[in-house]
Amino acid sequence: MKQLNIGVLQQHNTAQTDDNRRRLAQGIERLAAQGAQLIVLQELHNSLYFCQVEDVALFDLAETIPGPSTQFFGDLARRLGVVIVTSLFERRAPGLYHNTAVVIERDGAIAGRYRKMHIPDDPAYYEKFYFAPGDLGFRPIDTSVGRLGVMVCWDQWYPEGARLMALQGAELLIYPTAIGYAATDTPDEQQRQREAWTTVQRGHAVANGLPVVAVNRVGFEPDPSGLTDGIEFWGSTFVAGPQGELIYRASSTDEEERVVSVDLAHSEQVRRWWPFLRDRRIDHYGDIVRRYIDDK
Repeated sequence: MKQLNIGVLQQHNTAQTDDNRRRLAQGIERLAAQGAQLIVLQELHNSLYFCQVEDVALFDLAETIPGPSTQFFGDLARRLGVVIVTSLFERRAPGLYHNTAVVIERDGAIAGRYRKMHIPDDPAYYEKFYFAPGDLGFRPIDTSVGRLGVMVCWDQWYPEGARLMALQGAELLIYPTAIGYAATDTPDEQQRQREAWTTVQRGHAVANGLPVVAVNRVGFEPDPSGLTDGIEFWGSTFVAGPQGELIYRASSTDEEERVVSVDLAHSEQVRRWWPFLRDRRIDHYGDIVRRYIDDK
């Protein structure tokens, strides 16, 4: 067995970034006290989900990496002896910004970073205004607790990223997330969306024989422009095993934190039963890199 205790922290954010970070730190401390070795935070966890509007003033929320947040969470990681997956608004250069996951090693150093590759541009999710597409590729990050396949939110709908991480030896797929319902969605539509989100990621677990961790924010955040009725983030943070089995699923309405134990070695047994990597027809997948398979 290769047991890993994973702490997940589902939080409702406010406009007070200092308070958000303070509450995150308290949650990290509690999870570490319960034996967490790896702690995963939600997407853009320092602030409200600011992408509901396009406002150049909001670029002031961005920071360099290394910077204040990597120092803050690095100090926590070193003091508590845990690995932390953070999600930051990266200021790479004047006018160039990314949505970036940063993995902090237990000694407080930066183990690696991943820049979000798939950038949405939908009503209330105007991310293309703020973030350039990632240019680091799908590369796992090596840490003292294992090789982590870290991606971010919208990436979770694309099986290609999960597969590329798996093919490079990732032991765990991780998705910091910010996703929710539109207030105008019917209850049935809300349920369909939330279940689709869970199902597609459980599919990545099955197809690659790897555990999946998805950590979402929770609670209502208003649209500052008033053009929409805001977003109700649906929480439902979960951990799935390598056969897609739900090991843990959080509330859809409340803040929650939990330490979940996963046996990373079980993936080896699952892949022996279901040798999907063995049976891939890599000699016939060339067209997968085309936008659409037609004659144009």
